[in-house]
Amino acid sequence: MYNYTLLESLLFVPTRLDKEKLANAVYGKTIVITGASSGIGEQVAKLLADFHVHIILVARREEKLQEMKRELETRAAKVSIFRADLRDSAEMDGFLAFLLQQPDGIDIVVSNAGISIRRSIMDSLDRNHDFTRTMAINYFAPVKLLLAIIPQLKQKKGHIINVSTINTSLVPIPFWAAYQASKSAFDTWFRSAAPELNAMEISTTSIYLPLVKTPMILPTAAYKNMPAMSAEHVAVMIAKSMYTKQKKMRPWWLIFGQLASVLGRGLWEWAMAGRLRNRRK
Repeated sequence: MYNYTLLESLLFVPTRLDKEKLANAVYGKTIVITGASSGIGEQVAKLLADFHVHIILVARREEKLQEMKRELETRAAKVSIFRADLRDSAEMDGFLAFLLQQPDGIDIVVSNAGISIRRSIMDSLDRNHDFTRTMAINYFAPVKLLLAIIPQLKQKKGHIINVSTINTSLVPIPFWAAYQASKSAFDTWFRSAAPELNAMEISTTSIYLPLVKTPMILPTAAYKNMPAMSAEHVAVMIAKSMYTKQKKMRPWWLIFGQLASVLGRGLWEWAMAGRLRNRRK
């Protein structure tokens, strides 16, 4: 289904989507998708376009958003687009004003926008902006977005879906300090806020993903031959959560990684430090 290798088929078991249940769950609802112009966000939009929903797509690339709107509106969905860099405070404020003006309110938020960066600490000494920019989109932007629309979500008994990463559950690895810290920050915020949100009848879902085949991973040569999920598969998982309201979705094997991270952390850190010392020599 997703053009997987044999290993990928074992690691990423198929997700069955009940389209009738999905249609009933999302009928007439307004769904916000951040980071919608490529990768996971684009695939979620394409999947939902066959249903009677209002999709609001936000991303930085105006031309791509316009192209998606033309394509998707030939199907069942109503599509609105908003060009914004959510790292920019003024542009975020403009987007929030747009959302708060929606006559039917917001029902579902797919928090997907994010950036990834791989760089060693020594190469980051004069690049503090790597950390501030990564935190801006991976942490501060989704927090600001949700704080603004929680009253609407409460009124509509809405649903927040956080597209996260398995790295938040595993021992940190070198070269990914900016990315891992920012994703862990929002994951912790979201898990901390979830009981309060659930008490307001706002559903919360965290989807913990391994490597996914999206444009975001292309700059990292080491990822070229590594097993990775397809963005289409992830879109199906996100859509399924819209009717199951499952609180957590993750690969079946992540529990073993978590166990190894707890029991083997000291050994991992010792071995990795030795490996990096040898590499520098």
